Amino acid sequence: MASFSELPLLPSLQGTLAALGLTTLTDIQAGALPALLEGRALVGVAETGSGKTLTFVLPLLHQLKTLETAGSPVTEEGRPRGLVVVPGRELGEQVAKVFKSLTHDTRLRVRVALGGSPKKVARQNVAGVFDILVATPGRLRQLMETDALRLDDVRMLVFDEADQMLDPGFLPGATRVLQACPGHVQLVLFSATLPAALETVIEGLFRRVPIRVRTEGSHKVVPTLRTEHRRVPDGRRWEVLRPLLAEAPEAGTLLFVNTREQGDRLARDLASARLSFACFGGELDPVERRRNLSRFRAGELRLLVVTDLAARGLDVERVERVVNVHLPREVETYLHRVGRTARAGRSGLVVNLVTERDLPLLEALGQADSRYPDTPGSNG
Repeated sequence: MASFSELPLLPSLQGTLAALGLTTLTDIQAGALPALLEGRALVGVAETGSGKTLTFVLPLLHQLKTLETAGSPVTEEGRPRGLVVVPGRELGEQVAKVFKSLTHDTRLRVRVALGGSPKKVARQNVAGVFDILVATPGRLRQLMETDALRLDDVRMLVFDEADQMLDPGFLPGATRVLQACPGHVQLVLFSATLPAALETVIEGLFRRVPIRVRTEGSHKVVPTLRTEHRRVPDGRRWEVLRPLLAEAPEAGTLLFVNTREQGDRLARDLASARLSFACFGGELDPVERRRNLSRFRAGELRLLVVTDLAARGLDVERVERVVNVHLPREVETYLHRVGRTARAGRSGLVVNLVTERDLPLLEALGQADSRYPDTPGSNG
């Protein structure tokens, strides 16, 4: 199966896909969509930018619209039939945008309940009759505790960025959400990476054996991504970074750091060099964070200093370059970061500022030795 037109989707969805110019299935879509349309439980693992969101949005819209057309619409307030749980607000907004781009003809109601906005807004969003909810765990818990939301009619439950949703911090909340859904709920997990350590957790969640779809490109960087390493001599990181930024001053660039302190230091260096930039981190007010991201998306800014809050799910077309000013320790985090560029077949560049501390990560990525130059430089 190679195209959307071969799938047993509702005519309204087929028409919208055609109008959007979406014709060819990606690997994860070809592997997962038939099973999801059959109502199967599923674990999907695919590289970033491979179309995972569309892979669960389409069958959810198809299933719920089919029920409505058959004379069984949603009629009760605060009782949706589709639920997508995401780890962060920005990803939730993107998922909701994908849903709404496909509901012009299919006419299903999508609501959001996301952290970073007033609680009363979330309560207002779920007060009426609607079909699908996109929510972050904290807001979801609050709505459930106040009985503003019931999950006993949910037909499909999706955990997006499942490796984060199932880590120790999120897992108790994810389990409560699943327990609040009916026993026959179609459980779906998607992620770009899925560490082996989570396998036991996954087995404990599913009430029926899931279909597993893992693309060949999962847990790897995409072939359209070019990688360079620049050695940092004696901790002089800014001396390496400043000329690097000057090499392509017009490139939309994400500058990744690991901690707030590192971000503050980098911000001071960028300001001293009179470079235009903004920051995007968890310590910022959500309104400021969204404003900074909007300015970057619009091309008003070329540089965005980010923590790993931006590593997951964000799809910004104009990210031409990712710079790991400070490399992470884990391979999974690295893959999520570099997945912000070279998405959907586009080319991209990642540049890593490397110290001796980072050699174990490079070895785990298979990029050690020849890709770790003795002097500042680059390797493809």
